[in-house]
Amino acid sequence: MNCSNDDSGYEPTPQPLSIPEIFSDNIIPPVIPTDNRQTLEGVALGKKLFFDEILSADGTKSCASCHSPQSAFTDNSPTSIGIDGIAGIRNSMPIFNLAWNYNERFTWDGKELSLERQAEEPVQNPIELHSNWDNVIERLQAHPEYPELFRLAFKTSTITKELTTKAIAQFERTLISANSKFDRYSLGQATLTSQELNGLDIFLREDKGDCFHCHGNPNNPLWTDNDFHNNGLDSNFSDLGLGAVTGDPNDNGKFRSPSLRNLAYTAPYMHDGRFTTLDEVIDHYSEGLQNSPTIDPLMKQLAQGGVQLTLQEKADLKAFLLTLSDPSFLNNPDFHN
Repeated sequence: MNCSNDDSGYEPTPQPLSIPEIFSDNIIPPVIPTDNRQTLEGVALGKKLFFDEILSADGTKSCASCHSPQSAFTDNSPTSIGIDGIAGIRNSMPIFNLAWNYNERFTWDGKELSLERQAEEPVQNPIELHSNWDNVIERLQAHPEYPELFRLAFKTSTITKELTTKAIAQFERTLISANSKFDRYSLGQATLTSQELNGLDIFLREDKGDCFHCHGNPNNPLWTDNDFHNNGLDSNFSDLGLGAVTGDPNDNGKFRSPSLRNLAYTAPYMHDGRFTTLDEVIDHYSEGLQNSPTIDPLMKQLAQGGVQLTLQEKADLKAFLLTLSDPSFLNNPDFHN
């Protein structure tokens, strides 16, 4: 094939996202940048890059090392370990349904303002892939396959950081999870047990679990507001979260609400992976809240330490939460190397 930059008449093949019925019925369309439309060739290139250890300084880790398909694209470590064996300070966020993050603030602290910009950081982060983009681009350009794959995706075989992150973002936007037991229940295709239904009731009731303000309800199948909250983890902060990004003390200790989807696969939990089990998470909101100047007003039962659920209520809530997990997402061959 002609690998020049003169591709008169050639256009990559459009590949719009396949939007699940549960999303199209309930929420507005996804965010797709006008300068990075989804294409068959762009997604294929992004997938290859996502799994390729060429992005790391020593060729030992890839994006998938910390975002594994088998774990709903996280890594099941409290905080991720980079190429030099150094642990970061944050838990690896799972990757799915990111095209519906309407405010376009990514990572736990909201530092990255697009999925494309988010893809830049791990490569150059001294703890993560600990490389630099000039070296990565040089290696990609000298690779026997990548120049042609970039030509097919972007009509140029001249590789840049911007095109590399665009391709990765295209692949990441295809990572859609919408086939949980609860999704099928919402579509009239499955039934929930009495325990799971009771757990949903606890989740939605302000005098019980009171979870829905930050994590949505059956009319918000993302199961997150993608907003930033101080959920009472600490009275003092070793990690300022959003506050370190905005410089506003009122944002100290605030972190992005993760989706409740796929909790069966994404332990440990919270921004620093402090909770090993879902039971510990529920215990935190039930009786473990810590006061601080920026605690979210939604933590309305702070004075008594939490919402004070009984053992049975905790078990029912957990049963409901597990209905939001999607085994087919883990096994989708389109998402595996």
